[in-house]
Amino acid sequence: MKTEIRAILKAVKEGRMTVDDAVLALKKEPFEDIGYAKIDLHRGIRQGVPEVIYGAGKTAEQIIGITEKMKLNGQNTVLITRLSSKAAEKIRTVYDMEYKAEAGIGIIGSIPCADGIGKIVVATGGTSDIPVAEEAAITAEVFGNEVVRLYDIGVAGLHRLLAHMDEIMCASVIIAIAGMEGALASVIAGLADCPVIAVPTSVGYGASFNGLSALLSMLNSCAGGVSVVNIDNGFGAGYLASMINHMEAK
Repeated sequence: MKTEIRAILKAVKEGRMTVDDAVLALKKEPFEDIGYAKIDLHRGIRQGVPEVIYGAGKTAEQIIGITEKMKLNGQNTVLITRLSSKAAEKIRTVYDMEYKAEAGIGIIGSIPCADGIGKIVVATGGTSDIPVAEEAAITAEVFGNEVVRLYDIGVAGLHRLLAHMDEIMCASVIIAIAGMEGALASVIAGLADCPVIAVPTSVGYGASFNGLSALLSMLNSCAGGVSVVNIDNGFGAGYLASMINHMEAK
């Protein structure tokens, strides 16, 4: 992945940025304190992608203030997760924001072209898992990945999954999202030759314990190559998948 430092150095090499401007960009404060938030301005330098705003629990005014500072410090695209429709309405009076209601995600700025090494497949056990899947898929797209969506291919009808073997075998990373007993991740990991990120969802009847049964099933997977994120954590899965899909030789 092209980190911010690489982009700065490349701009200097190509004559699009002076050495003094590059030094100034690297000398900027690592964070900005605006009272209710300390905005991490060096996140892109350290991790390759800038800070993301977690919308739940924040007022629309706070999100607008954080976004303003991010934009002033050169962040072209701002991703807001767990954003309510009510807060989104207020934010859109200030910023041109695309709001993905099903995923609860707001995007201010353009989505970059995909520059990952391959494709990320996002698969769900059922239709009810799609909101978490869309959070994962959109996060991955905002971070510069090509995403293939395979929805409602759970183990209750295994033939649905087997009909998509070409997409599964061509993926560089697969995000397997399922509630109930969470078996999808193990089945996919037994077929694929790439890392599988398992996301348990809170979908299911009483004994699923709001996703706990799926979480434990995924943690106890007998298939190799499975990592597990928290219940309903589509963002975390999309972020991790993007990191894997942008790995470069060190």
